[in-house]
Order: sequence, then structure tokens, then C-alpha cells
Amino acid sequence: MSIDPTDVITIGDELLRNNPDTFDEDFGENKTHVERLTDIGSKRVRNRVAGYITRKKQRQTQPSR
Repeated sequence: MSIDPTDVITIGDELLRNNPDTFDEDFGENKTHVERLTDIGSKRVRNRVAGYITRKKQRQTQPSR
């Protein structure tokens, strides 16, 4: 199953907006949360969404240069 990158961003942003304290910088934990909070059937798509959320959280905690 293929997914458009803008769909990954849309899903990830919506999950972060609705559950801001659920996700952190740990990819493994984020995979579990995405699986629990969505009905995405494809493991690959779930991992892409979890990866997007993980990267976004990591960028939020890094100090600005």
C-alpha cells in the first residue's frame, strides 16, 4: 500500500494536535501509540506516521542554532 507523504504529515499532525502529551522521542513507543489511536491497517504506513511524529518531537526539543 502506498501513501502520499502529505497524508503522513496530515495524520501525524492531527495525532499530535489531539494527543499532545502521548508522543515523545521514542520511535518504538510512538509506533504503539499510533497503532492504538488509529485504524491504519498497514504496518508500513503506521511506521511512517510514527517516524514523522518522532522526528517532529526530536526537532521540538533540540535547541535552535
